[in-house]
Amino acid sequence: MSLTRNLNIMGFLILVTLPLVVKAEISPLETTVARVEEVTNYQTLDGHIEAVNKSTVSAQTGGVISKLKYDVGDYVKKGSLIARISSKNQKSGLQQAQAAVNEARAAINRAGAAIAQAEAATREANANYAAARAEFLRVKGLYDKRILTKSAYDKAEAAMKSSLARLEAAKASLVAAKSERVAAQSGLASAKAGLAKAGEQLGYTEVIAPYSGIVTERHVELGEVVQAGTPIMTGISLKELRVVSNVPQRLILAVRKYKKAQVLTNVLRNNDEVGIPTKSITFFPYADSSTNAFKIRASLGSAVEGLFPGVFVKIKFEVGKEKHLVIPQETVAYRSEVTGVYVLNEKGVPLLRQIRLGNYTDDGNVRVLAGLDEGEKIALDPSHAAAFLKQNEQKKND
Repeated sequence: MSLTRNLNIMGFLILVTLPLVVKAEISPLETTVARVEEVTNYQTLDGHIEAVNKSTVSAQTGGVISKLKYDVGDYVKKGSLIARISSKNQKSGLQQAQAAVNEARAAINRAGAAIAQAEAATREANANYAAARAEFLRVKGLYDKRILTKSAYDKAEAAMKSSLARLEAAKASLVAAKSERVAAQSGLASAKAGLAKAGEQLGYTEVIAPYSGIVTERHVELGEVVQAGTPIMTGISLKELRVVSNVPQRLILAVRKYKKAQVLTNVLRNNDEVGIPTKSITFFPYADSSTNAFKIRASLGSAVEGLFPGVFVKIKFEVGKEKHLVIPQETVAYRSEVTGVYVLNEKGVPLLRQIRLGNYTDDGNVRVLAGLDEGEKIALDPSHAAAFLKQNEQKKND
């Protein structure tokens, strides 16, 4: 009797101490509505990357290559010495040009001294002439009064004419000296031009990098004789890149109208891609006669990681806008081979419906090609909607 009583008491205690099992309630669904929006249409074409700055540096004077500082693959900073050409002839020409300049300056100095001397002689001759003329006028006055003889008059007149002749000669010398100075100044200008040209020729013996970049090809060897125009090195800069592509005739008007493009880099779901917007597009004003396609260049501006000249890329051009049914990307559920969304029925129950998707839009939505109508309410979180649907089915079973 006591054993039965004890078992009953223990069973009662177990029932009291058992935890209560409470079913967790699923929070209400967050929903959105399928809506029609104006979306941008794109056309994807093939393209390749090229460097904006790609050039071959050539010799601008003749001589022997006496120094080569870089080889293929080396990085060269702007203003760096690429190569040096033997400069014996150029240095000799510079020395001769400098000597011509010095001689022209000496000629100017000599002409200046001659002018100063001629000016002094002219002043003296002018003073002598003034004195002789004054004397002549005095003698003439006395002669007219019959005070002096004819011989005195003739002597004074001869002295005046002689001083006048010396004055004219001094003036002529001054004019000649000034002409010599003008000629010497002209000679100096010519000599300076020759000196500048000789200096330029000497400067051409040092081949300088026009921009920072990487050497892609070296065309000469150390000790090789080169002439003006001989290629020295070819290089490219990775700081500015652009995409070259051919746009078919059927698309060129739309591409010209919108002038927007993206260089595609990463592939996403649904074969859609994201890319780098181009800064500007340059259109060639003619089509290729064999393909009827128009060549374009789309600038990327600064260097982009992973992109190098010669790399094949895809470029996506904006070609128009149209109205289309769109939904947020996060509302899409992927169940094995089925792509769908949870659509709420009239009772607010989310039901999975298969849909067909198009491309993604610029604002993160996705186009719906089939399976959904405008205004239908869909669940924002497919996982939450699946849990909500399962709980609703359990309630029906209970």
